[in-house]
Amino acid sequence: MKRKPQQRHDRPSRKPARFPREVVTLFEDDAVIVLDKPPGLLSVPIKGSETPSAWSLLAADLKQRRQRAFVVHRIDRFASGILLFAKTPRDRDALVKQFLAHKPKREYLAVVRGRVEKKSGTLIHYFHRQGMHQQLRSEHDKHATKAELRYSVEKTFADATLVRVELVTGLQNQIRAQFAAIDHPLIGDRKYRPEEAEEARIQRVALHAAQVQFQHPRTGETVSVHSKPPADLSQLLRVLERARP
Repeated sequence: MKRKPQQRHDRPSRKPARFPREVVTLFEDDAVIVLDKPPGLLSVPIKGSETPSAWSLLAADLKQRRQRAFVVHRIDRFASGILLFAKTPRDRDALVKQFLAHKPKREYLAVVRGRVEKKSGTLIHYFHRQGMHQQLRSEHDKHATKAELRYSVEKTFADATLVRVELVTGLQNQIRAQFAAIDHPLIGDRKYRPEEAEEARIQRVALHAAQVQFQHPRTGETVSVHSKPPADLSQLLRVLERARP
């Protein structure tokens, strides 16, 4: 495990994408550890699979120090960025309660197709999860779950937009599903727009967990952790910048 200083308060390639497996520690103390997950690495193991995950790599590292890792939340496999774990069951329970109450501040950077005209706004949709996908439903569907986020435009390109997203709720694939629902799918997101499989400038969904802010489970102090976009996302932004008219 690699550690950083603690923080507080064109034709697409047919070759399979290769992603880094190095996991950087952004923040750590006796109760909490925050990782910077690279794209392509699972957050947690798949049952019956030996595929590495952020949790398994962390658990192996902590075991050498006679510590343990407990899952607090997850991010998509092909997303990058901040992932929070606890070191004891008691700390995990306290943090999970915060997430269930939607108290932590979670910000993401996403690159979406097209020019988002409104500079900031709130998106509200209703989804019903079927398998691994969120299916759009009406507000009156008793099986549907509300999804809400706030966004602001960071930069506009010729036919793409970099947005900063703050989650209000926390559904699986929420950002991807909501922007697809307004016809601004995330670049590289073949799950919600199959034609994104043709995207050659980035080999995964253009989504990065950039910030988390939560209350420390023991002290109650505010902990704020930031993560810079990884190389592949930064490269995509440079390419889009060069294409601007």
